[in-house]
Amino acid sequence: MKIHLPNSAFLGNIDSFLRGFDPSSPDTLEITSNQSWISIHPVVLSMVAALGLTVRPEQIRFQKPEARSAHYLVRMKLFDRLQIPCDISIQEHAPEGRFIPITQIRSSDELTTFITEMIPLLHKEPEQAKTIGYIVSELVRNVLEHADTEIGAVLCAQYYKKTNRICIGIADTGLGIKTTIARSHAANTDLDAIRLALWPGITGTTSKPGGTEQNAGAGLFFIKAIADVNRDFFAIYSGSGFYKLLKKKSERLRLNADPFEDRHSKSTQFPYWKGTVVGVDITLDQTREFSILLDAIRRAYWDLKMKKMEHKKPRFL
Repeated sequence: MKIHLPNSAFLGNIDSFLRGFDPSSPDTLEITSNQSWISIHPVVLSMVAALGLTVRPEQIRFQKPEARSAHYLVRMKLFDRLQIPCDISIQEHAPEGRFIPITQIRSSDELTTFITEMIPLLHKEPEQAKTIGYIVSELVRNVLEHADTEIGAVLCAQYYKKTNRICIGIADTGLGIKTTIARSHAANTDLDAIRLALWPGITGTTSKPGGTEQNAGAGLFFIKAIADVNRDFFAIYSGSGFYKLLKKKSERLRLNADPFEDRHSKSTQFPYWKGTVVGVDITLDQTREFSILLDAIRRAYWDLKMKKMEHKKPRFL
């Protein structure tokens, strides 16, 4: 496999980065980087780390980055996750409230730790921060429960104070969306499967609309809705399918169940990614629409929690 870290790869221009990925020779990984400057979204780091965890460290070749900005790769623990040596020295500062380095999650306890560390990055009221954290935890829990991958999920996050925005990246190298969705729904292509996965109430665990008490099939829809309301980017990549939510041009707010009705770009011609990648930007400015949406999501998850509790109640004849 080959992957290149460019001078710039954020969700708005991530397409060229993804198209440069070479999935051939899956037992080896060659990483190159721009030698002048590296400025990348956390989802890029999550992808590289996820790939590295699928091969032996001795089969990883990382061209030494000469750019000064390569210090960011060290601080985000990329070399540590790849288990390869690095002679770039940095002075580390506490990450709290600024970023979460690349984290591998394989259990509920590790997920709880990640969400706990993510809450301060959100710089929101406690209940609102918990709501966003719950959505992210649901996305990761889907990986742990359905992706069938030993490496689990790989995440990292960065807060940008100047724009009051958090960027989150999640990657896994599991079964992929098409395989899991196709268990209960007809999906001929990876893009068909992505469309269904983004549709609220659709999950690979059942063909019943609305999902189950354990899985409502709304995590991806909610995280996309948050990006949509804030006029931010959201992207999902699985197999050869890619979908990206584009920023709204109009001021009119409307959340569509069908992701293809949103302003977006999509393709089925991307290099094959074995698993799923999700990247999202969330502007944290307190707008009326954002607050209303978070309240609605919180109520939806509360209703789901009540259904789970009702489902677990003992029944006496």
